[in-house]
Amino acid sequence: MAQPAIAVDASKHRSTRLNGLLRLLLSLVVAAGLYYALRWSVAFMRDRTAPQRILLELYTALGLDGPATRLQETGLSPMGGKLMIMAVALVVGVAGVWIIFWMVNDLADRLPVTARRALRPWLFVGPAVLLLGTYLVYPAFNTIYTSLTEDVASVPRVVPEQYWAADDIAASYLAAELGERAGITFTGYLLNLDLFEIARVRVRDESALLLVRTETVTSRDGEAERVFTITPLGLHNYKFAFTSPAMRIAFRNNVTWLLVGTTGSVVLGLLIATTVDRVKREALAKSFIFMPLAISFVGASVIWRFVYAWQPPGRAQIGLLNAVVTRLFDIEPIPWLIESPLNTYGLILIMVWLQTGFAMVILSAALKSIPNEFIEAARIDGAAEWQIFFGIVIPMIRGTLLTVTTTVFIAILKVFDIVYVMTNGKFETEVIANRMFVEMFTFRNFGRASSLAVILLVVTIPVMVLNIRNLRRQGINR
Repeated sequence: MAQPAIAVDASKHRSTRLNGLLRLLLSLVVAAGLYYALRWSVAFMRDRTAPQRILLELYTALGLDGPATRLQETGLSPMGGKLMIMAVALVVGVAGVWIIFWMVNDLADRLPVTARRALRPWLFVGPAVLLLGTYLVYPAFNTIYTSLTEDVASVPRVVPEQYWAADDIAASYLAAELGERAGITFTGYLLNLDLFEIARVRVRDESALLLVRTETVTSRDGEAERVFTITPLGLHNYKFAFTSPAMRIAFRNNVTWLLVGTTGSVVLGLLIATTVDRVKREALAKSFIFMPLAISFVGASVIWRFVYAWQPPGRAQIGLLNAVVTRLFDIEPIPWLIESPLNTYGLILIMVWLQTGFAMVILSAALKSIPNEFIEAARIDGAAEWQIFFGIVIPMIRGTLLTVTTTVFIAILKVFDIVYVMTNGKFETEVIANRMFVEMFTFRNFGRASSLAVILLVVTIPVMVLNIRNLRRQGINR
């Protein structure tokens, strides 16, 4: 009787091993297919002619000669190409993420129990960590590096080949060619290795560093080669950020935005939340206040351009605000977006209009969480309404109030859309984010733009730390 049982067990064992091998083979096939699908989708999204070429191949395969001929004659519309690229990105992206998680989970099941328990959390968190590192952490460090490498000294990027064999490439190159022409004086080395040098120099009476290293560059013929490159490092971009007259205006405006915009949004949100709590149609009233938050910054800016529109005296005023002012007060129309500093406060009003609804909703929820017993006890003790508000209500919602304030503060700190659409920074309405855009895309000065981005990052960090401490004080994320 034992032999048939042993035979059955052996058969089951072979069947289990065969199923395991088949599943492993399937996982490898799926991984290979996913790799080629992702590679094809990336190439498809980078090639502007790919949508039309794919459609032509599809029409030809289906025997649709008429549509294929029309497509060759007229071409694919830009919107049609973008829609096809978007569809490919959605399908491959969503399906690809699902397949990746299924595949790694299936592979993890084949590991021993101890290794499986230790590895599985990292398999699921790993893609998110990789994406954050690729698209958030690396760009942040690269921005800091770029902010130190532009507009410090006018030197060629590639070191001439005759200096590659020198023991002191930076010193030899500067002494032979760049000393007088670029106004650079070599003062010494911080680090001098075979393939990596950091030299101290003086550029027009300012201290700087020159970084010499090997890099792979692509020539005009498309061939890659290893060369020595030289990169100036310095604080010239930050000096521009803190001393330029245009940047002084931007900093001044940003401070005005932060003080007036943040205070106005939070105070109005708190007052409206306190007042609306006592009306019968609370939900309807809140809906009207919250509605602007559903509008994008660009959409709100377009709306307010019509509100602030100005025409010379004697013409019909199409701007709502000027139409009201000229009718009621019998004065000349005011160019709201041209006169400074009136235009800056007009732009801040748009942000307050957008952010008040957000502050109202969050603070209204915090007000409703206050127990009525505290307020009733204070009234019995004879406290006035303003004493209850400042002595009980404000202290009990202090954490929520701080969270709302920091959130609005950060949103206003990086404001760009409103300024760009309304004035493009003209008439002394420049802010840091808009100046960063101008430096990068108008003047092609990536170093200055990166230095402004770093300044915004540095200012944001203390606010985020304050916000995190406030959340922990409330018992969140402990």
